[in-house]
Amino acid sequence: MLTRSDERGDADAFVFLAEGRGGTEAERLPYRELDRAAKDLASWLQEHGLQGRQVLLLYPSGLDFVKAFVACLYAGAVAVPAPLPSEQGQHFQRVSGIVRDARVGAVLTLAAHAPDVEAWLAAENFADVVCLPTDRGPVGDIGTWRDPRLRPDDLAFLQYTSGSTNAPKGVMVSHGNLLANEAAIARATGNTPDMVVGGWLPFYHDMGLIGHVLQPLWLGAVSVLMSPVSFLRKPARWLQMISEYGVHGSGGPNFAYDLCVRRITDAQLEGVDLSSWQTACNGAEPVRAETLRAFTERFGPYGFRSEVMFPCYGMAETTLLVTGTPRGRGALVREVDAAGLERGSVEGPYLGSPRRELVSSGVADGEDFEVRVVDPDTRAERPAGRVGEIWIRGASVAAGYWERPEVNAEVFGARIAGQEELGPWLRTGDLGVLDGAELFVTGRLKEMVLINGRNIYPYDVESAVRGLDPAIGTGAVFGIDAGGQEHLVVIHEIKAAAARTELKALAAEIQRMVGREFAVPAGSVVLVRPGTIRRTTSGKIQRTLMQKLFLRGAVAPLHAVVDPAVRELIENTASTANTASTASAVGAATAADAEVAVPEPAPVG
Repeated sequence: MLTRSDERGDADAFVFLAEGRGGTEAERLPYRELDRAAKDLASWLQEHGLQGRQVLLLYPSGLDFVKAFVACLYAGAVAVPAPLPSEQGQHFQRVSGIVRDARVGAVLTLAAHAPDVEAWLAAENFADVVCLPTDRGPVGDIGTWRDPRLRPDDLAFLQYTSGSTNAPKGVMVSHGNLLANEAAIARATGNTPDMVVGGWLPFYHDMGLIGHVLQPLWLGAVSVLMSPVSFLRKPARWLQMISEYGVHGSGGPNFAYDLCVRRITDAQLEGVDLSSWQTACNGAEPVRAETLRAFTERFGPYGFRSEVMFPCYGMAETTLLVTGTPRGRGALVREVDAAGLERGSVEGPYLGSPRRELVSSGVADGEDFEVRVVDPDTRAERPAGRVGEIWIRGASVAAGYWERPEVNAEVFGARIAGQEELGPWLRTGDLGVLDGAELFVTGRLKEMVLINGRNIYPYDVESAVRGLDPAIGTGAVFGIDAGGQEHLVVIHEIKAAAARTELKALAAEIQRMVGREFAVPAGSVVLVRPGTIRRTTSGKIQRTLMQKLFLRGAVAPLHAVVDPAVRELIENTASTANTASTASAVGAATAADAEVAVPEPAPVG
């Protein structure tokens, strides 16, 4: 950053499109101004003994977060980005867990939020944690700032992954990891200093932070940013931003592209030109072939090209990117035999048999990563074309989770059977298959549903259910062990209000389709209002959380058909948790809203 400041001077580092009453206002942050602001704050951090300590960043989307993050780097402090609870409509519970786990020494925020933050710190007895509003002018003395003399193994920041509020896990990303991954991203995407990067992803999430904030700083380029709320309220703003500022690289999870297809009107596209877009990253959740096709068809007349699509794969544990689509090729889609995939192999498809579409997440640059597919039980490497757990090695792989030695030994210290001398690998928990150099991600290891000896991928069922009717939206499919056997549970949002008779027919059609296409019974189908399905900050469906909420009777249905054994399990779980008196989703639905159904027998073979 110091070098970039000298090179770029008064050139813009960031442009943030803030939404105001009079419309969008472009707030600019030149490199020289960023350097001065970061050194000012860094001197304060050093003066208060925070070099080498964790500093929590609680900001709404905006340029103050960027200044604070760079200040932590300048000070040698360890940044801990987190969502501002008031911006997310949440309480401080999750952030409290992060403060305890990371042993945070200070919280940086804005003056408007400082009173709430200070009240929370006092209520949680964080008496030794100081809160500093950073937008009231200079807080330190630039003249006292000193180079922290950082080494590659020194921590740059802790990236807390989405998960339990009681046991948050902070990925320890070092300065060496960060530099290695920024170089890997540039190689994979072909990014250069004269490019414009931009997006709407949250800054506290790895994809937004590493890809849209730090990558342009590493390049010495300019980044054009907007808030996630602005995008979600009006998806057209994303494409209008790309057009207006000539953005070359931007992206998001699959759902963002789907949202654009569904909600952007022709009138909103007047004057939009997407021909500058060179890399449209699609990651953080399964990439759907139908979404890629629909987006290209919808926005092709506005300059979007299919070869721009950049399906990719990565995670916080690898800093960010692992694999990416070769530039200019576009997405590679393969049709495979559905039954073969359930057996753990990529084959076919065979004439007349059910098939699935897999989208390649690209290839790993041998200079940056080694990728293997391994049997999660025997830890033996799987041959090409066989499904297993994805294992990774490379300079971008973090040292582990903050103060989790036992978990780190299992997750970050894995060794392939018969190849122990090669050293440790990261176990991703993701299932996939290597076909030549191409990596196809097929699902999550822990989310796999095993019914009658068959492996069922939740994503495949969710995708098939969505295809039944335009009214069906996001869903979560998972398995529940009830009555001595595994049961499939299907929960899906309904986009528009419908009569109960229509919902009943729709639930029955879902049951028939799942039985026909997947040869397993779907005895429990729950139709819910939009917004019920929980997602992580990156857009991933939280199936494990939905399973827990379902078992607690905390999923309110518009209509539900529930297997008797599953209903009994829900009632027992609710009773044990002392929640039987709560108006329950599925466990206490009235006869008008839900019914007990005997699953239709699934076809054999």
